[in-house]
Amino acid sequence: MTERTIYLDPDARPSKSRKITVRAYRWYASVELDGDDYVDATSTRGQEPELPTVYKEAVDRVRLASTDRIWYDGYSGDFSWGEGVRWITIPVQFSQVEATVEALRCAEIEDDYSQLHALADRLDLPIEQWLSPGERELVRGVDFQSPPHAFLNFLRGKANQWGLRLNGRATAGSVWVRPTVSAIQKTIREMHPEQYPGWVDHWSGYVESDDAALRPWVGGREQNLSHGAKPVRFDEIDMKTSGDCPCGMSLRDQWDDSRAHTSHHAAWAFGIRVPKNLMWPGNLAVVRPDSPISWRKLAAKAGRMPMRENHYDFNSWDYLDAPEEVPGNDRAFLLKANEYVIGYLVATDTSEHSRWDLLSESSSGAHDGTLRPRIDLIWIAGSYRRQGLGAKLVQALADDFGCQIGDVSWSTPISDAGRQLARRLSPEGIWVS
Repeated sequence: MTERTIYLDPDARPSKSRKITVRAYRWYASVELDGDDYVDATSTRGQEPELPTVYKEAVDRVRLASTDRIWYDGYSGDFSWGEGVRWITIPVQFSQVEATVEALRCAEIEDDYSQLHALADRLDLPIEQWLSPGERELVRGVDFQSPPHAFLNFLRGKANQWGLRLNGRATAGSVWVRPTVSAIQKTIREMHPEQYPGWVDHWSGYVESDDAALRPWVGGREQNLSHGAKPVRFDEIDMKTSGDCPCGMSLRDQWDDSRAHTSHHAAWAFGIRVPKNLMWPGNLAVVRPDSPISWRKLAAKAGRMPMRENHYDFNSWDYLDAPEEVPGNDRAFLLKANEYVIGYLVATDTSEHSRWDLLSESSSGAHDGTLRPRIDLIWIAGSYRRQGLGAKLVQALADDFGCQIGDVSWSTPISDAGRQLARRLSPEGIWVS
């Protein structure tokens, strides 16, 4: 099927006309009503077109039934579509393209939504019948048409949306199903009926008839290991938790099934994976603003770890443009272990310092104008902390500058972990700037 465009306003210029575009994909075709230019032209005349509620409801019916049909055919991906007075997108089976185009044309030009509803009626699947209580065999060619395994996967997804557990098995030419509702899903839906309008429990307490079909035994595990089990009891206790993870992300972030948190937490705990295209002899690299971009990107990636953990407003390493020389001799020390960056220290050279007594937590009043290396930030991956690696990074900074470790300056404010490290390295006090 080739891409084609149908203009709906023959008296208007093509750029001002509503149009329907058909695009073919591997599993389905996308029928899109494009009214963007038409709406702009209408708005210049002082009119504000709106999408009638009955129009939107008809489109939603067709889209819901059509996407179900495509998943029923075996498609396992997602869909994206536009919705509103400017764009209406409906994914459809290839066999339904012409009917969908005509239904959209009648709805848009003639305000006739009957063809949309008729199309939705034809596409509707008997999902309620398939998921009704009881065990039964659904036969391909009689009860359904798609491949059994694809059909079973489709039913599992629908059962999950309904709060059901689907005990199912696909055979060469049929699918055996036994939908049941779990105690937790039953409780949730009964506690929040406003979130599940129209939901009625048809499954609890259902008793199979004496002449019900018996699923043939094909070996493997027991078919129902919960038969006769007592339901789990649920209660509520008062818990006071911060909801924050040590890695810096919230334990409540569930919008992406915690994938972002899991990825960040792994990097926080084990370090940043070293790209395979970087040649890294030894285990310590000193990156500067004029280093190759691959090294500066790696330093910036490591800098995002303490930024997230300590909720800083900006990354401590942001030299991602063209190579440059900076007055303060900024540099990042990257420590590697097991092909991961597990340590990160950012430093700059400055000549304004004052003495700080770590025992009394106060300034001694002494000021110094000697050029010293200053620690702007230091971070160690979670699984490698309390092993002396922070001290080794500070020593590496002192060796790089050519001074004693007690001459290194610290940028304020200093975190609690930073104070502990500084007290261990310089018990008599430190320079701060």
